[in-house]
Amino acid sequence: MNETIDHVDQGQLFVVSAPSGAGKTSLVKALIDADPTTDVSVSHTTRKQRPGEVDGINYHFVDEHQFHDMLENDEFLEWATVFDHLYGTSIDAARLVLETGKHVILEIDWQGAQQIRQKVSGTQTIFIFPPSLQALRDRLTARAQDDPATIERRTASALEELSHWSEFDYLVVNDDFDTAVSELRDIVAGRGDPFRRDVRETELKSLVEELLTS
Repeated sequence: MNETIDHVDQGQLFVVSAPSGAGKTSLVKALIDADPTTDVSVSHTTRKQRPGEVDGINYHFVDEHQFHDMLENDEFLEWATVFDHLYGTSIDAARLVLETGKHVILEIDWQGAQQIRQKVSGTQTIFIFPPSLQALRDRLTARAQDDPATIERRTASALEELSHWSEFDYLVVNDDFDTAVSELRDIVAGRGDPFRRDVRETELKSLVEELLTS
């Protein structure tokens, strides 16, 4: 199945991952809005639709039976269980965008990123850091739709996500929003060398230590 993706020679596949609360969704939306060469592949999920979300725009909302049918038919490029719900990127959804000549931005976690790297050669991966541990906690707490138990789970998951930062090709810090969007645009446009992991890891050493030694 992955050959369906590998043989599309128009757009490029980019994976963007970040701990919950780092602002990944807002950054990806701003990138898509600002850059006509990029688009998202709408994921499938078994979680319930939230107020304001639109089926087919935010996610393809399906039940567990439908999701497992797609798994059995090998229709997913990647999939994962997150907070007791299933999420997946269908091969067809990604391929349709790539065939238009646009770059596909996949907003997925580290587990999905690992699967994509194994299946699709040439995938570029980007990790987004929060500016500080306190900023991360503040953003998680500020989500009115989450109860305290969910916030605790999200915090633990965020720390787990952070521990995989070194697996990614590019590193971006969401301190100043506009700057982070600009860096994402440079990476997608092929001007991302200043943001490569081997270039930035020394600069970000103290931030990484703060985030991972809490």
